[in-house]
Amino acid sequence: MRLGRVASWFLVGFGVWSVIIWPRFMEAIWDDKRSWDNGPTSFFLVHAVLVAVSVVAGVSIGVIGWRSVRGLRKMNA
Repeated sequence: MRLGRVASWFLVGFGVWSVIIWPRFMEAIWDDKRSWDNGPTSFFLVHAVLVAVSVVAGVSIGVIGWRSVRGLRKMNA
């Protein structure tokens, strides 16, 4: 299956968006008073897992998009 140029760049943009947004969200969770009570709370742990999975998925999707963009450039060259 081949992706078009628009879809490829969309995936790259989604990957970049995920890498920018989710760590900033983690900063907010880190500073939230519900995150700590003599150690991390379940609120913190659930959100930490959410952030980790989202960043990994975002990077993976971005890599797929970037490889597709590079493949399209090779086809057009």
